[in-house]
Amino acid sequence: MGAAAFVWPLVSQMNPDASTIAAGAPIEVDLTPIATGQDIKVFWRGKPIYIMNRTKKQIEEARSVPLASLPDPQSDQARVKEGHDNWLVVIGICTHLGCVPLAHEGDYDGFFCPCHGSQYDSSGRIRRGPAPLNLPVPPYSFVSNTKIQIG
Repeated sequence: MGAAAFVWPLVSQMNPDASTIAAGAPIEVDLTPIATGQDIKVFWRGKPIYIMNRTKKQIEEARSVPLASLPDPQSDQARVKEGHDNWLVVIGICTHLGCVPLAHEGDYDGFFCPCHGSQYDSSGRIRRGPAPLNLPVPPYSFVSNTKIQIG
């Protein structure tokens, strides 16, 4: 008992402090509470991250868009993890001037930036407006079928 009381503070002090975690330590997100067609917003490195559980319709619409018609051509498959096509994970910062777009808004059932009118589709790709690039995809991986690690 005495040894455990002595060792605990030594082990505990090796964990990263809150400022280190805020500076970019990886975070894990449980996907179970996100129903099909819904999204959540979490924060990693001080940036909003949208995690969207896309419907089959949203996936089909995103994949039917000719790449040549996109200002920043990128296939939907390149923006999601293989075998997890329904999960879209993007940094929620407009690539025009850094505003935070709204999810499930606009003409493409994706994201809409109300500040200057940029519209992104359900794959986070720019479709209309002044934004020059797609919403970035952060580094992430699936820890299990119901949990991802961002960072």
